[in-house]
Amino acid sequence: MNINIRVAVKEDCKRLLELINELAVYEKAPEEVTVTLAEFIDAGFGETPVWKAFVAEDNNNIVGFALFYTRYSTWKGCRLYLEDFIVTEDCRGKGVGKLLFDKVIEEAKNGNYNGMVWQVLDWNEPALNFYNKYRADIESGWLNASFSKEQTHQLV
Repeated sequence: MNINIRVAVKEDCKRLLELINELAVYEKAPEEVTVTLAEFIDAGFGETPVWKAFVAEDNNNIVGFALFYTRYSTWKGCRLYLEDFIVTEDCRGKGVGKLLFDKVIEEAKNGNYNGMVWQVLDWNEPALNFYNKYRADIESGWLNASFSKEQTHQLV
């Protein structure tokens, strides 16, 4: 493998959305991906971008990515939030994830963030093992809560 890590560009969005769908299948929630390609592009490259990403390429083919943004914690201040981190199944275990994750850590250091946070499913043993190699603090006790767009329109 000849892996190149670089900043994502607008032209990558179609492939990134394909990988997002692959991740959703892996996480047993393919129906949860409702963002359109146009929405995804606008959120990353429109007038007010909210996310950035690094991609991992093998011979100009994107085989993984890490998408992140700034999260503000009233307890900790600005923290880098890693939203999605995926390496295609056939490239896992070959060091691609380490290269991507290290690049995100570097971004957190250079961006003067007060740390980095992400979520991992409690049943995802390969991911837990990966993060444990970094000595990550994996918390328990917090449950995710959310509203859909439709719910927010019904509530207020």
